[in-house]
Amino acid sequence: MKLAFSTLGVPGLPLPDVLRLATTHGYHGVELRTHPEEPVHLGLTLAERADVAAEFKASGVEILGLAGYVRVAAPGDDEPVLAGLRALLELARDLGAPFVRVFPGGGTEQTPEEADAAAARRLGTAAEYAADLGVRILLETHDSHRTGAAAIRVLGPVGHRQVGSLWDVMHTWLGGEQPSESYAALAPHLGYVQVKDIASAEDTTPLALGAGVLPLAECVEVLSRHGWDGWLCWEYEKRWYEAAAPLEGLLGVGHDHLARLLNESA
Repeated sequence: MKLAFSTLGVPGLPLPDVLRLATTHGYHGVELRTHPEEPVHLGLTLAERADVAAEFKASGVEILGLAGYVRVAAPGDDEPVLAGLRALLELARDLGAPFVRVFPGGGTEQTPEEADAAAARRLGTAAEYAADLGVRILLETHDSHRTGAAAIRVLGPVGHRQVGSLWDVMHTWLGGEQPSESYAALAPHLGYVQVKDIASAEDTTPLALGAGVLPLAECVEVLSRHGWDGWLCWEYEKRWYEAAAPLEGLLGVGHDHLARLLNESA
C-alpha cells in the first residue's frame, strides 16, 4: 500500500511546503483539499493548473485525489450538483489526479430512499463524463451515508466502474460497523482509504495515528488479508480543530505507525 496525507491537515499551506513535507517524511502522495481557501481550487486558470501538475511531477509526489465538496444526495435540482461534479472532474483531469471525492449530503427533509435515488441518479449521469476524462468519482462514507452498508445502497444501483467508494474509517466506526463489515460492503468499489485517529466518539479532535481509539490495525489487517494494495491517506482534520497539534510535527511518526501496521499485517 502507498501512503498519502490530506492538505486538510495543513490549511492554506503553499504547495512547495506541502511537497517538502511529503518528500521529507516518505509519503508517496497528497490528497488536495479543493476549496477557495486552498492553493488548489476550481478557479485556477489553465496555466495555473499546468503549474500545479508540473510542481508535483518535479517532486516525484503523486496527486492522489481532489477532496471536493459536492453533495450528491442533497435535496434540490440535479443540475447544480452535476455542474459542480463536472467542474471538479475537469480540474482533476487538468492536474492528472485519478480520483475526486464527493460527499453524500442527504438532507433531513428527504427519506433515505429519496436520498439514495438522488445520489445514484446524479452519479450515474456523471459517470460517463468521468470516463471520458479518465477520472474516478469516489463517494465518501460520511454524513447521511457514513457506513459501507449505506454507501452500497447508492453504489450498487449506479453500477459503473468510474464511480466508487472512499472508506473513511472514522465514519464507518462511528456508524457501528466493524472493519470487516465495511470492507465487505465497499471492496468491489474501493478507491482508497482515509485513516485518522480520535479520542472517542464524543471527542473527534484529531490525534496522532495510534494515539486514539479507531481500529486502524484491524482496518489494515483486513485490507492486507484480502491483498488490497491501494492508498492509505491520513486525513488529519486540523482545519476544523484549530487547537489540534500541528500536523507537520506528526507526519514522521504517522508514517512510521502505518509502516509498522503494514509490516505486522503482511
